Amino acid sequence: MRKRDWLWVLLPLVLTWGLDRITKEWATNLTGVLSIRPFSFVLHHNHGAMLGLFTDLPGVLRVVTLSTGGAFILCTYAMIQFLLPIKSMLLRMGLSTLVGGILGNVADRIFWGYVVDFIVIGNPNLSSPAFNLADAFQWVGYAMIVIAIIREGQILWPENDVRKRYWINKRFQLKYSFFLASVGLGLTLVSLVFSYTYLRVTISELVGNNQYLINKFLVPFIITYGLICMIFCGVLFALGKYVSHRIAGPLYAFERFLLDALDGKNRNLKLRAGDDFKHLELLGAQIQQRLQDLRAAAAPEESAGGLNPGESPKVSPE
Repeated sequence: MRKRDWLWVLLPLVLTWGLDRITKEWATNLTGVLSIRPFSFVLHHNHGAMLGLFTDLPGVLRVVTLSTGGAFILCTYAMIQFLLPIKSMLLRMGLSTLVGGILGNVADRIFWGYVVDFIVIGNPNLSSPAFNLADAFQWVGYAMIVIAIIREGQILWPENDVRKRYWINKRFQLKYSFFLASVGLGLTLVSLVFSYTYLRVTISELVGNNQYLINKFLVPFIITYGLICMIFCGVLFALGKYVSHRIAGPLYAFERFLLDALDGKNRNLKLRAGDDFKHLELLGAQIQQRLQDLRAAAAPEESAGGLNPGESPKVSPE
């Protein structure tokens, strides 16, 4: 894509996060209920962070954990944007809007320890739960992604695509995927040993041999780190499956094309959008043209010899 396209893709991420921060800063100064029907604006502090997993986490670990989670989300978002095989501005901008909303709430938990909700729709008898702009933007992002997939999903799999399975070369793809996941697991284990040891020694220096306080810090750290590790390795496995498909798929399609060409079937080689080895399409066209030329050259020779195609010459008896 062009640089201008990337600016449009990243703009929703920046705007979503920026507008969410501005409105939440305004909402923190609310002292009562401001009604503009059908909306009501009233300050709520949502401490139910991520299924309550980080609610009792010490402040330092909460900041570290949620900062890591935000960085993980950003890396995953960048990876998806880079690997998307089609331009699809609606899909890409939907992803940016969704991630911007998620990061808006993550920033709340990092800075304040809770999420600021302040928007309510309805009346005292029937109203929605309190939410914020980040929540609303996330639903907008989901809708954009679903619409883009429905409208443009066929671009990923052309109608004449002969590759109907995602596991093209299962042995190769599994080997590739497990290799990436193993590398990720090794890196996280090395990081775990370093960070756990450093954290335990630091806490021991501060609180002495107080096992209760040590466990209060270390147990949530181990749980959250293990969760992040599993998600990270799962993402790497899925990435390995995707990348290996882009390697094995074109080779599989080229193999099928060669077999059809040898059987005399005249068709063009068409790879999926985003496949590697796109030069194989040009090579396939050259092979197809060369085979047609050879068949055309062989036809006059058979006719000149008085033979029908496939007929053997007759030998006169002596």
